Amino acid sequence: MKLITLIVLILLCFEGGNFLRAQNVDSTKMYHIDEVDVSAPRVRKEVIPVQVMEGKVLERLSVHSVADALRYFSGVQIKDYGGIGGLKTVNIRAMGTQHVGVFYDGIELGNAQNGTVDLGRFSLDNMETITLYNGQRSAIFQPAKDFGSAGSIYMTTRVPRFLGNKKHNGKFTFKTGSFGLLNPALLWESRLSDRISASFSSEYMYTTGKYKFSYRKKNGYDTTEIRRNGDVYALRAEYGMFGKMNSGDWKAKIYFYDSERGYPGASVREEPGKFKHQDRQWDTNLFLQGSFQKHFSFYSLLLNGKYAYDYLHYLSDPRLDVSTMYVNNHFRQHEIYFSSAHMFTLFPFWNVNISVDFQWNKLNADLVDFVYPKRYTVLTAVATALHFERFKLQASLLGTFVHERTKVENGAADDMREYTPTLVASWQPFQTGSFNVRAFYKRIFRMPTLNDLYYTFIGNIYLKPEYTNQYDMGVTYVKTFDKGVLEHFELQADVYYNEVSDKIIAMPTSNQFRWTMINLGEVEIRGVDVALQGCWRFGQDWLLDTRVNYTYQKAQDFTKRESHFYGDQIPYIPWHSGSLILNGTYRSWFVNYSFIYTGKRYEASANIPENRAKEWYTSDFSLSKNFSWRKTAIRLTAEINNIFNQQYEVVQCYPMPGTNVKFIVNVTI
Repeated sequence: MKLITLIVLILLCFEGGNFLRAQNVDSTKMYHIDEVDVSAPRVRKEVIPVQVMEGKVLERLSVHSVADALRYFSGVQIKDYGGIGGLKTVNIRAMGTQHVGVFYDGIELGNAQNGTVDLGRFSLDNMETITLYNGQRSAIFQPAKDFGSAGSIYMTTRVPRFLGNKKHNGKFTFKTGSFGLLNPALLWESRLSDRISASFSSEYMYTTGKYKFSYRKKNGYDTTEIRRNGDVYALRAEYGMFGKMNSGDWKAKIYFYDSERGYPGASVREEPGKFKHQDRQWDTNLFLQGSFQKHFSFYSLLLNGKYAYDYLHYLSDPRLDVSTMYVNNHFRQHEIYFSSAHMFTLFPFWNVNISVDFQWNKLNADLVDFVYPKRYTVLTAVATALHFERFKLQASLLGTFVHERTKVENGAADDMREYTPTLVASWQPFQTGSFNVRAFYKRIFRMPTLNDLYYTFIGNIYLKPEYTNQYDMGVTYVKTFDKGVLEHFELQADVYYNEVSDKIIAMPTSNQFRWTMINLGEVEIRGVDVALQGCWRFGQDWLLDTRVNYTYQKAQDFTKRESHFYGDQIPYIPWHSGSLILNGTYRSWFVNYSFIYTGKRYEASANIPENRAKEWYTSDFSLSKNFSWRKTAIRLTAEINNIFNQQYEVVQCYPMPGTNVKFIVNVTI
């Protein structure tokens, strides 16, 4: 980018001299000229496979949550347990949900209890960018935790920006539509001084969660019922402050989320024709986090800190639903986290980073014989990066040290000490820079969760971590055209091989009520990810952005050689999947079409006809129009989702909604 800027300045100076001479302008005098903006599409040359969705694309997609948006990335599988309020988890390249690190404004969201983050509770109304990395981020200047996942999702919320002397920005959004949806949201930004700004964002959502669906019998979907007990009441509020300083910045945020929801459950549990459940769940999530970054001549410092509190109440009452057992559990998690990263620029082409993190987790529950575990984790990472004109090399080593305590004597798992390496390389074979080759190797693991180790009926303190080995090789190609209809084109293509060993699975013991967690699983994943992006211009007024993603995955279970399904595809991983996004712009009109396809897969380990899951696809369409009234910008949007009323299940027996509509009003001041 610096080279492009330099070339533009040289050309402007050269042509500017000719222009001045032609206009008989005295070059010895000072003249005032109007400001000129020079812009071009951002060219990403990441050494790690990365996929990004930014503000305008997110705004036009017919999606509500971060989980919905991630469906349009290649190599991603979303487990969606039905409807707007259903639990939504993400799986990257078939390695499992708990191998995914989820980061909110640069700091990881934790869940030591079960290792899963419900991405359905993160709205897009205040989201600026969603980024998915396979392996880890390309930048080595980061906390040690950022090196600790097989794949990472980074959610970046909006940072206040003010035009001219403006001191306030405001945005109000209201969404309504099918399933009794009421979803107002407010964003207010203030400039407190030249270097400090603040942002408040709040959102409320209510939905009945009721929708018709057809469930499957031998000859297909032939019986229509109504999905019940899927209502959701949710409130999100967050307040952030942002500061700038010489060669640095800082930010602080407080986040609050509170919800009550019904779990409609699987559609086969009750008596025939009585598709109703009464399970309820209450969640409260609160965290305070802050970050400080400062750059000196050859040294950079990054400090992060966080406190998080999570409350979960789950109720299943057989007096309301005779098909279930009585469960009334309360869980409370506490987390304290602190990190410091130190990067040294030894030479212009050589950087070294040293990061140290500390994390403390505590879990309380009202379970019988619960041991009240505490986990102390120290992570240290040493990373180096060499970046030459056409070759980049990165290497890192992560050390993880875990100590646990319980209230029961000898009830804690053994201490753990592990070292895991990563090696990344990128090469530009041609001088032009449009084509790049990249590759990486990463070994990482995921700790057993506190549920895996200590849950009353299934815990096993002798569990080992789940290890993964990742191998990736890919190419990127970026081209910008000066003439013709196609203005910009990007290609990313990667082939990969992943191994997951000592996979943690649940096994029955002497009876079906008591299970235990053991290390048994061995999985091998071979895959291809392809992502294409294009920007097309037709005349002066028509603009079309296109995104196409395709994934092929062969994820085989090699746990037991004597098993009849040895080498079969693991559950819920399709061989073929893909997505398409078309964003059209005509003056103040915007049209969006998006398509998702998930191919053949199986719902259980045995790949037999009885376990085959039906392929599914959805098509969504939206139309928007921008208006302006005085200094107020208004945007009206109408959406039609699942246009062809496809009856499908992402997870077996959890039917998804058919055709539904949504209307959105955005007012910006």
